[in-house]
Amino acid sequence: MDNIKLIAGPCVIESAELLDVVAQELVEINRELGTNIIFKASFDKANRTSLHSFRGPGLEKGLQMLNDVKQKYGLQILTDIHESWQATPVSEVADVIQIPAFLCRQTDLVAAAASTGKTLNIKKAQFLSGKDMQYPVEKALEAGAKEVWLTERGNMMGYGTLVVDFRNIADMRKIVPTVIMDCTHSVQRPDASGGKTGGDRRYVPAMALAAKAFGATGYFFEVHPTPDQGLSDAANMLQLDNLKPLVKALVAPMEYNPYSFFEK
Repeated sequence: MDNIKLIAGPCVIESAELLDVVAQELVEINRELGTNIIFKASFDKANRTSLHSFRGPGLEKGLQMLNDVKQKYGLQILTDIHESWQATPVSEVADVIQIPAFLCRQTDLVAAAASTGKTLNIKKAQFLSGKDMQYPVEKALEAGAKEVWLTERGNMMGYGTLVVDFRNIADMRKIVPTVIMDCTHSVQRPDASGGKTGGDRRYVPAMALAAKAFGATGYFFEVHPTPDQGLSDAANMLQLDNLKPLVKALVAPMEYNPYSFFEK
């Protein structure tokens, strides 16, 4: 299972109780399936649609809460940064630093994260192709990154929805060995829900399984025990109870591998 990267957690840190509930489920899945799911949550959602939307506990408190999860449950941690100065303090807790999709071309941000020596997960912007991600990767490696992952999360289609061109996964596999499918953000409908992001979580399992066919080497899920009550990305988060059977399907060997036709 070590070659498959799995990332899961709530969109934003809402409470210590929520982190505990999710972390306990991830530990159970890891124990039962032999996986190594990385725990993800954001300490600050700096890109919310409205000024009045919930953003999270902030850097200092958020990192303490993430470190508590790390120490208590033995899970690796992934979280995102939005400003260059956040890279150093975040690197003291996170095993993987994530660059948000809209910010993947921000040179100073990428360089600051890369200089920490932590694994860097760069999400592909909604306005870029998979092949375009060669350049953020080059920036990261030249700035000192030891390992870079790329994450597909769809492209803008008109003003209110995303579509996924799964060929981007194969294209990015030619740039880095680890290409992750963001199965929950890819079902978003940005600004389609009255000042907040809408979406449809029913498509999450299909997104994951389609990505597997196209050669994804990892999967990213935002999960919540009661997603409709979530304070960020509620429409897209996967019900926590549904994570285990989906992970089980994703880590199972494929009898027929269509990705083999376009590996070269």
